[in-house]
Amino acid sequence: MVTPTAPRVESLARSGIQAIPKEYVRPKEELMSIGNIFEEEEKDEGPQVPTIDLKEIDSEDRVEREKCREELKKAAMDWGVMHLVNHGISDDLTERVKRAGQAFFDQPVEEKEKYANEQASGKIQGYGSKLANNASGQLEWEDYFFHLIYPEDKRDMSIWPKTPSDYTEATSEYARQLRSLATKILSVLSLGLGLEEGRLEKEVGGLEELLLQMKINYYPKCPQPELALGVEAHTDVSALTFILHNMVPGLQLFYKDKWVTAKCVPNSIILHIGDTIEILSNGEYKSILHRGLVNKEKVRISWAVFCEPPKDKIILKPLPETVSEQKPAMFPPRTFQQHIEHKLFRRTQEALR
Repeated sequence: MVTPTAPRVESLARSGIQAIPKEYVRPKEELMSIGNIFEEEEKDEGPQVPTIDLKEIDSEDRVEREKCREELKKAAMDWGVMHLVNHGISDDLTERVKRAGQAFFDQPVEEKEKYANEQASGKIQGYGSKLANNASGQLEWEDYFFHLIYPEDKRDMSIWPKTPSDYTEATSEYARQLRSLATKILSVLSLGLGLEEGRLEKEVGGLEELLLQMKINYYPKCPQPELALGVEAHTDVSALTFILHNMVPGLQLFYKDKWVTAKCVPNSIILHIGDTIEILSNGEYKSILHRGLVNKEKVRISWAVFCEPPKDKIILKPLPETVSEQKPAMFPPRTFQQHIEHKLFRRTQEALR
């Protein structure tokens, strides 16, 4: 069994501590903006994350179809995040996925440790907690389970939870249906840039190379939620990210210089535009800064699926059609791996200041 270098956050939370260890306390300038997530979710004033109804995305009725696609495109350009409803994946399947993930996390920590990852040796799939890999030594109030779920021939089934028994079947079926939804979204985004329908999908690796990585985020109850974050502010490196959650609020988006709390929309899937699509579209589509808050009363769980291009096979840069004299390329050419390393380097530099 692998001995983790930091205690699991769940174990800390269950130990009965009244004060969180200093590694979890956010810097002073950040603390000013952390409020009570339940109160924040109830606020109706100010901008709200858009809800996009995909019911007519493939409609025979051209007017209805175009209206639906236009709304999706507008949300991707303005916010870079949205709640998708009528997305075509049944509530029964999403509930099975959530039940399976919750059942895995309901097991004792010792059971979950059998699936522990080893970040130091590069074995990133499995059960883990964030290690202090940044210069400020900051930790986040979450444990997680991370694994590749699509394409099927690239999966490592030895790391998939054996308990509960429905985990593999539910998660595999969800991955297949999500992959089809990703194609639909990428098609609409391509057409929105005046490109051929299949262009963005091709640019991010197509059916063979686009990887779907699932991260189940487990945010235990926190005795001092006003001092901590479940996940610190970041943008996703992916092309697209799809998120399910257990209807406990926590997600906040940095929109027009303010933190906006996402409402919990029943039977929805949250969609984030990631850096990869922002780069390819030369900033037309936004990859929005977001973070996760925690609370005292309820465990929050989210299921994030990152749709990622292959690490080294593709050069990410603004597509020629998105570049002009008026709008020069906003991003230098980099592989996906180089983009990840660049972001990490930049964050380290900022922390050292």
